[in-house]
Amino acid sequence: MVREAERVLGVTLPSALLDLLRVQNGGIVADDHDSFPTSQPTSWSEDHVPFDHLMGIGRRDGMTSLLDSPYLVEEWGMPAQLVLLSGDGHCWIGLDYRTCGQDGEPSVTWFETDFDTELVLASDFRSFVEGLTAGSAYGDGSVGDPVSV
Repeated sequence: MVREAERVLGVTLPSALLDLLRVQNGGIVADDHDSFPTSQPTSWSEDHVPFDHLMGIGRRDGMTSLLDSPYLVEEWGMPAQLVLLSGDGHCWIGLDYRTCGQDGEPSVTWFETDFDTELVLASDFRSFVEGLTAGSAYGDGSVGDPVSV
């Protein structure tokens, strides 16, 4: 399945991603790892972006997978050398192969299609996973929120 995915996508997938997909081939991300902190604001938040699901490899009815990346990239007008990991159309997290080439170690980047902006989150997938945090720690700013001032 991995060889077929890499052939379809035209890239070598990071070993850290493949290790994770061998444990669970995509799905909902645990609550304590469902966000990534950012150093600058995005349309999503002042200080983080969501990572509530990870696309797997393969085709299942009603499920989006890594293999849908070429179609989604074209549909949403994003750079061609991406493998999308998570997103909803307006915002995506993807492996960005533009700098490293198809066999290199891609950065993990946040893309906002409505604003045509992007933000590098991590230099590689392993660093991205190690930086994941609980979205609940950021709160929503309401009175009584653990992080409100």
